[in-house]
Amino acid sequence: QVDGRMILVRCFDDLLARDPRVFVVGEDVGRLGDVNLVFEGLQQKHGELRLTDTGIREATILGQGLGAAMRGLRPIVDIQYLDYLLYALQLASDDLATLRFRTAGGQMAPVVIRTKGHRLQGIWHTGSPMSTLLGSLAGVRICVPRNMTQAAGMYNTLFDADDPALVIEVLSGYRLKERMPANVAQMRIPIGAAEVIRPGRDLTLVTYGACCRFALEAATELAALGVEIEVVDLQTLDPLDLRGVMGGSIERTGALLVVDEDLPGGASAHILRHALEVQRAQDRLEVPAATVTATANRTPVGQDGDFYTKPNTTDIVRAAYAVARERDPRRFPEIW
Repeated sequence: QVDGRMILVRCFDDLLARDPRVFVVGEDVGRLGDVNLVFEGLQQKHGELRLTDTGIREATILGQGLGAAMRGLRPIVDIQYLDYLLYALQLASDDLATLRFRTAGGQMAPVVIRTKGHRLQGIWHTGSPMSTLLGSLAGVRICVPRNMTQAAGMYNTLFDADDPALVIEVLSGYRLKERMPANVAQMRIPIGAAEVIRPGRDLTLVTYGACCRFALEAATELAALGVEIEVVDLQTLDPLDLRGVMGGSIERTGALLVVDEDLPGGASAHILRHALEVQRAQDRLEVPAATVTATANRTPVGQDGDFYTKPNTTDIVRAAYAVARERDPRRFPEIW
């Protein structure tokens, strides 16, 4: 068992060692090894040209990666927090996301943007503007791993391919304990493949990223109340669930709850549309679908600010039990 960040240290060390085209550029990635130490010691090992510190200028950080990728290199562009990606959004949307399409495949820039977000404390470190990204970055893979093991597998997959991608790590997860995989350099996570991370029969709970941990905690509490929920981790938001895992789960359970880090009507709307229309799960529901999202305001500083504005275990337990009770009130009596 190690801090989750150590899995990324091993992953990036292997990537840099096996492919001389790979380099990292961003704020504090070199001498410090990143503010969360996921590049700790790698500049000393691989050199300053492979891990280069920049000033605070997200647009030109991405611009460096875009130009280098068009010339055959494989950059990791480090944006220190997801909130700060907004400073580079125009370049990511107009240039990076459209390049392959508008050149009819004649040019490509397989930039991997690495960032982290969702949860910590304060207004500028807790952003989850997923609907903004989904609406702006068509053409860029949007990966939302639930832990650092999944993130490492996604990085390996992305560097086997030629598509630009955005990987949003869980900011509060770097010091949570995970088991170090023996095959960090070989493991691959398919892009667009949702995963059932807990089976159940009473309700399908669909989520991603940091909310997976809270969903699993809620599942344990709900089991004590007689509600067995099936938890689906989407893993990527674009592409979204290419194998129809959500629809298959809803067919088994007959109920759906979407838990989302974004504001009301954000990524949850994207997920619901895909489940109900694209995967045609509407007719399989025995009760209306429901959502648990962040509140409609920014997260203030402090742990209580995070608790009251982001989905937590208590929110999920109450919402899931309400759905189960609506479906079968005789089996699930009112307890709140």
